[in-house]
Amino acid sequence: MAEKPSVLIIGGLGYIGRFLALHIHKNNLASDVRIVDKVLPQLAWLAPEFEEACAGSKFMQADASREQSLQRIFDRADGKQWDYVFNCGGETRYSQEDEVYKLRSLQLSLAVGKEAAKRGVKCFIELSTGMVYKPDSSPSREQDKLKPWSKIAVFKLQAEEELAKIPGLNLVIVRLAHVYGPYAPQWVATALCMARVYQALGSEMKWLWTKNLCTNTVHIHDVTRSLWRVAEWYTAGKTKWDSAKMGPTPTFNVVDKGHTTQGTMADLIGDVFGIKTGFQGTIISNFAKIHLHDVVEDVNDELLGPWAGLLEDAGITKPGPLTPFMEEELLKDTDLSMDGSRLEELVGFNYEKPQINKELLQEVIESYKRMKWWP
Repeated sequence: MAEKPSVLIIGGLGYIGRFLALHIHKNNLASDVRIVDKVLPQLAWLAPEFEEACAGSKFMQADASREQSLQRIFDRADGKQWDYVFNCGGETRYSQEDEVYKLRSLQLSLAVGKEAAKRGVKCFIELSTGMVYKPDSSPSREQDKLKPWSKIAVFKLQAEEELAKIPGLNLVIVRLAHVYGPYAPQWVATALCMARVYQALGSEMKWLWTKNLCTNTVHIHDVTRSLWRVAEWYTAGKTKWDSAKMGPTPTFNVVDKGHTTQGTMADLIGDVFGIKTGFQGTIISNFAKIHLHDVVEDVNDELLGPWAGLLEDAGITKPGPLTPFMEEELLKDTDLSMDGSRLEELVGFNYEKPQINKELLQEVIESYKRMKWWP
């Protein structure tokens, strides 16, 4: 029996990092795991089931974007090197200054990438985003035109390109759709919090643009499974990878098979909350194209007060990462539309949660309730 791989997870307390650690822990996949994050477990809103997988002796507090931390992060007591390094780190908030993404995302990726190459790590997996593709309603494949449309994506694409130039780095790039699941922050959380406010106000929840705008999704359960499978596939010899046709760096889209759109989400949210949902007409949508900043500000002004009221009535002082605050960058009229067939064809991956549905959204809300975040 070959020894199980040793695993280093950078940004291991982030949303994806913690679920990856849990997946490895539950299925006993690794001989050794180290979780590195600049945030302490006590401050990371960890649900109880992550304690064992993410905290204690497995955890190391360090900022991996700083060169002076790298030796401590990568050195192991037995003098061996890590087999798999997953870079789940980087700035995940939207609408930050460029400098923030340069330091916390780009610099972080390059620092850990160079160190991984120097030490001969067998597989280095860089997490990226499907927002690097030129927006198009027909699904983007891995070699399609790139034109990043969020700041996170601009710097993620730079990281992808710079990492690919590092000699000797055993690199795989994984581009993700909108990730949702229990305890999910950001995209799905915002939509659910907004719906909760509209439910309380007894008003209709209306989306901008059209029901056909693509907002492709993937469940966290499938994300963590795919990351592990890709690392195994790479170290076992990259079956069926044709670098002449596909390029030198193995790159995979991870996206479910449901072709999620705004219409999908509107229908599901209407069903879950028992509210009326719909779409703004062309006049308002056209106005929003020109004055997006003002429109977003108005929506946020309308929702943040009632949300605070709901929290107060429910006696919630710490709502964790939940807020109905709408990010302008995420409200653009841009399709997130991806084709995930390469992962299935080359790696033999199968999705266990192939599309978002009412039960899976309820599961997200139930997880918020367990954490006492949900009013």
